Amino acid sequence: MTVIYHVLVAAASIAMLYPLLWMLASSFKPNSEIFTTVGSLIPQTFTTENYVNGWRGFAGLSFGVYFRNSLLIASLSAIGATLSAACVAFGLARLRFPGRNFWFVMMIITMMLPGQVMMIPRFILFNQMGWVGTYLPLTVPAFFGSAFDIFLVMQFIRGIPRDMDEAARIDGCSWYGIFGYILLPMIVPALVTVAILTFINSWGDFMGSLLYLNAPSMYTSAYALKLFTDSAGTDFGATFAMSVLSLVPILVIFFFFQKQLVEGISTQGLKG
Repeated sequence: MTVIYHVLVAAASIAMLYPLLWMLASSFKPNSEIFTTVGSLIPQTFTTENYVNGWRGFAGLSFGVYFRNSLLIASLSAIGATLSAACVAFGLARLRFPGRNFWFVMMIITMMLPGQVMMIPRFILFNQMGWVGTYLPLTVPAFFGSAFDIFLVMQFIRGIPRDMDEAARIDGCSWYGIFGYILLPMIVPALVTVAILTFINSWGDFMGSLLYLNAPSMYTSAYALKLFTDSAGTDFGATFAMSVLSLVPILVIFFFFQKQLVEGISTQGLKG
């Protein structure tokens, strides 16, 4: 049974990874070879010209500008989501105040709303505020918390015994001290999980860039990749090359923080 299990897992892994491997291999093939050797992952003619042509970008801007913009937006969003999730989750999980259960239920309800429902109202609001054409609609909302992120950190905090809070209170520690010196170091895996998930979602956010950005110099890599595909025409090699580069930051973050990510979303961190 063990052998069968490993064979099935290996087959499923290959099936899932094959499109990525094919895209990586195609980024090193000439355009004339990409679709004539579909079943082969080894280029017959190895070339790096696709990366050179793709990096030139379009509209007089290289892809370095778009990657920089994506990095800025994703980093600010990750920081904002982490700070807001930690503070709000601590308040809902540890502090007792009037209306706490009501606000918790309201927060959970927001998780049931599809993003498409909020798309038009949010655009109208940001447009009236004069934020359209800036990075503010893509970064500021993260500083006001996400229901999923808050709930994730709340469940992690609930798994920490309250005896530690009571002992700290007896020693004269304030709630700010309890949060900063006791709970915050213990919920790092959950906060790292929030930061990684937010960074990944923000990095690949195409719709947000499409709605709120209107200057080529402000485009993100996700939006620029779509426009580059339209402008490049049949230059599939360059398109695949830029697609591969757009995956590099996500892969690097995952491999460096996969231990914290798994620990943050494990059942030990989600126990009530």
